[in-house]
Amino acid sequence: MPVPRRAFLATAASYSRILGANERVQVGFIGYGLIGAQHVHDFKNQKDAELAAMCEVYQPRLEQGVAACGGRAKAYRDFRKLLDDKEIQAVVVSTPDHWHALMTMMACAAGKDVYVEKPMTLFVQEGRWMTQVARRHKRVVQVGTQQRSGRHYQKARDLIRAGYIGKVHSVRMGAFRNIMPGFGSPADTAAPSGFDYDLWLGPAPKRPYNPHRGIYHFRWFWDYSGGQMTNLGAHSIDVAQWYMNAKGPRAVSSMGGRFALEDNGETPDTQDAIYQYPGWTAVWSHREAGTGSRSGSGLEFYGTKGSLTISRGGFRILADERIEPANAIPQFRGHAAGGPRRSESKPEPWLQTMQERGSSDEQFDLHVRNFLDCIRTRQQPIADVEDGHRVAAACHLGNLSLRLGRSLHWDAGKEQIPGDAEAAKMLVRPYRKPWDAVLRSLLA
Repeated sequence: MPVPRRAFLATAASYSRILGANERVQVGFIGYGLIGAQHVHDFKNQKDAELAAMCEVYQPRLEQGVAACGGRAKAYRDFRKLLDDKEIQAVVVSTPDHWHALMTMMACAAGKDVYVEKPMTLFVQEGRWMTQVARRHKRVVQVGTQQRSGRHYQKARDLIRAGYIGKVHSVRMGAFRNIMPGFGSPADTAAPSGFDYDLWLGPAPKRPYNPHRGIYHFRWFWDYSGGQMTNLGAHSIDVAQWYMNAKGPRAVSSMGGRFALEDNGETPDTQDAIYQYPGWTAVWSHREAGTGSRSGSGLEFYGTKGSLTISRGGFRILADERIEPANAIPQFRGHAAGGPRRSESKPEPWLQTMQERGSSDEQFDLHVRNFLDCIRTRQQPIADVEDGHRVAAACHLGNLSLRLGRSLHWDAGKEQIPGDAEAAKMLVRPYRKPWDAVLRSLLA
């Protein structure tokens, strides 16, 4: 149901009065799956957060979520009822991807601040809508790219921007594993008891229920997600664009498909995407059916003096050797006249190597802390809605290139794909009724 804008506008002053009367921010959780359970744990660690409400469309998970909140949280099956609760000040959206945008916008219109998991959107245009709605209602929107709150990630960013490894010209990103033969191909059936499948689908197309269309396996279907590109790739692309202060790529070319897994999933199990940014390139690769040496996994920045590899566990800087360029030319028998000649100079490292540990738990805690602090100060969080939009857009462009079978050019300023009408139409998708009317009311 549409939420009247005028009914829920809250100013920083009104928030101060609320927090003055109650020092604990009243938080409602929408979705209690893998990451939803993590968020309940993380907010529990904050003394000024009250785990006040839990919403789930699957009854067993709703009961688990309420229990995880300490048993005192209000239980909701329909998130709209949670948004109508005037006592709730902030919501955490941990649903499947296809719900992230609309729930966030509805929450903003209802006067709630939002912590929304990545990927922030299912298609590119949603991100611009979310940003507009969040700004109009003066809401804090924190995106779940938790690395931004990691101290070692922030230190590494400062080193990159200061030129410690030289001019960065290339970034490699990837995730490799082997889950053969996949999750199987169960037949369509009735939804399980206690699962509101129609509400779970929400704005997504109406489909027969399948055990893989819901609960966990949603990530492998285009209706609800962008596969590992928007799942794991979003984290790496976020760090790359953050470090390099980039709004988005100029072009992307991606190839791959569901080549190996023997199941009913749709998103690629094999994908390679090359991104062109001003002055540097980035490559994302993932493998779901081949671990290999793992040499392509992780996130690595290549500079003219060395490289920086980083993960949630820490970062490491390796030095390249300063050598005479002629000494890199291979030698065979003899030496032809007129060519470069090797020198006797010895290689020296361009920089001092460095290593620092990090903590995944710390990143989650600090990200929640930043969100709660911004609720009080009304400042933009470290992973603002605009940043989440730009990262998701880059991921979606990679998937669009793969699905269309051609390279795409991107105008990050205008947020358009020039010269390709077919691709441009895929920047937006229709919402299913009645959610299309809700969207129109939010954008009016």
